[in-house]
Amino acid sequence: MNVAAKKSTSKKPAKSAARPRSRRKKLNGISDIRRYFHRNETPIYFISATNFNLLGMDEWCRNFKYVNYLDCYDGRHPNTFVPSEAPHQEFESIEDINNYMLQHKEVLDYIKAGGRNPKAAFLMFDQKTEQLARRAGMQVWFPKAKLRNRVDDKIETVRIGDRAGVPSVPNILAKVEDYADLRAKAKKLGEDLVIQSAYGDSGHTTFFISNEGDWKRHADEIVTAGEVKIMKRIRCRGSAIEACTTKKGTIVGPLMTELVGFRELTPYKGGWCGNEIFAEAFTPQIRQTARDLTFKFGEELRKTGYRGYFELDFLIDQDTGDIWLGELNPRVTGASSMTNHAAFAHADAPLFLFHLLEFSGIDFELDIDAVNGRWADAENIDSWSQAVIKHTDDSVDILTAAPQSGIYHMNPDGSVEFARFDYHRRAVASENEAFFLRISDVGDYRYEGADLGILITRGRLMTKNFRLNDRARKWIKGFRDKFAGKSLTPRLEPGAFKIL
Repeated sequence: MNVAAKKSTSKKPAKSAARPRSRRKKLNGISDIRRYFHRNETPIYFISATNFNLLGMDEWCRNFKYVNYLDCYDGRHPNTFVPSEAPHQEFESIEDINNYMLQHKEVLDYIKAGGRNPKAAFLMFDQKTEQLARRAGMQVWFPKAKLRNRVDDKIETVRIGDRAGVPSVPNILAKVEDYADLRAKAKKLGEDLVIQSAYGDSGHTTFFISNEGDWKRHADEIVTAGEVKIMKRIRCRGSAIEACTTKKGTIVGPLMTELVGFRELTPYKGGWCGNEIFAEAFTPQIRQTARDLTFKFGEELRKTGYRGYFELDFLIDQDTGDIWLGELNPRVTGASSMTNHAAFAHADAPLFLFHLLEFSGIDFELDIDAVNGRWADAENIDSWSQAVIKHTDDSVDILTAAPQSGIYHMNPDGSVEFARFDYHRRAVASENEAFFLRISDVGDYRYEGADLGILITRGRLMTKNFRLNDRARKWIKGFRDKFAGKSLTPRLEPGAFKIL
C-alpha cells in the first residue's frame, strides 16, 4: 500500500496544470456551486462506521463515495463500499475503526481504483488517521486533527466563546482536589452544579453534583480530569445548530431541539439521543439569538485557523429565557442528517456542500447574508425528527434477529411493519411512515449503550413540553420488538463508544 501512495504523490503535475486552471473559474452563487459539484471529478470518500451522518451527499456531489465498516443496507446502497471483515484489535473508538479501514487492502485497492488525488472526510479522526490517509495518497478535507482536538476541548470552547461574545452558563474553569475545594471555588454558582471534563460525549463525562454523595460517586473522574468546567445548574432545554465557516463568512442552519436522556432511548442520563427540526422550534427571539451567536462563534473560530463544518449546542434557560453556549463539535455530527435534508437544504444546497466548497480551493462568490436569511425563513423549514435507539438494559447477548433498513409503516394499533427497502429518508411519505437505519445486525453483541438503529420520520417526536409523544413511544417499541438475542454464558464485558 505504501508503494501506491508513493506513486500517487510522485507523478509530475506540471503538464496538466494549464487545463485545470481553465476549468476552475470563479463560481458565482448557488447555481454555479451546485453545477460544479454535479460535475465533480475528484474522488471524495466519507470513511466512517456508517454513512448516516452524510446520508444523501452522494446525490449532490459526483464521485462522492462511502467507505463504511457496517453494511446498514445489505449491499443495496450503490455508493457504499464495505470491505470484508479482517482481523483487528478491539475497537474503542470511531477513530480505531477508521484507522483499521485505512490499512485494509480492499479499502486501499478501492480508493486506488477510484482515480487520482482522492480526498477523505471523516466523522472522527486522529493524527494516526491523518498519517494513514497520507500513505494512501489522500488529502483530508477537514482541519488538522491537532486543531480540531484543541477547539473540541470544552474548556477552550468557553474561551473561544468569551472572545466572540458568546456567553456560557455562569461557570469557573478550575482543577478540583476534593469536595471542600469544589465548594470553595464554586461558591458563587450555588449548591447545584454541573461539572464537565474537557472531552467526552453523550453524558459520559457530565456530572451533576448537589451534595457530597454525588461527589463521591464521581470524585475520581473529576479529580483526575485536570481543569474542568464547573457550571451553575439551570433548568434548560437542549438545542443544536450546525454551521459552516468559509472564507466568505459563516453559513448557519436552523436551530434544532435535542432529545436528551430519554430512558426509552439511552441508558445515559444527559445523553444525546436525537433531534427535531421544525420552523417553530423555540421562540423567534431565541432562534434569532442562536443564529447571531453561531455566526459570531464561526467568525471567531475561523481566526483560530479552523474552516468548515461545526455544530454548537445551546442551553436555553427555562426560567429566564437566556441562551447559553453549551459545547462545540468541530465536525459533522449526529444532527447533520437533519440539517442536510430539510427543505432549505434542498432549495439551496446541503450545508456540507459548502464545507466541500471551502476545501476544494476553488474561488467563489456567495451572498452569505442572503443564504442565512433564506435559511432563517420558516417557509423553508419542514418538520423532521430522528431518534437514536440504544440498548438500554444492563445485559449482554448476541442478536439473532434485527430489522433491515428501509421504510416502515405504523398500523392503527401502533404496530410497526416493514413497507419497502429504500436508502432515501425523504421517501418517508407521512408521519405514519419512518425510515429506519439499522446499526446492529444479526451476530452482533447487544450490550448496554449499543446503537441498535436510527429512526427518522416526518413531524415531531416530542410534545410541546419536550417529552416523548405517544407516536414516538410506539415507533421505539415497534423497532425494539424486532430485535431478538440469545444470552451469553459466561457473560462478556464489551466496550461501548458512540458510533455516530
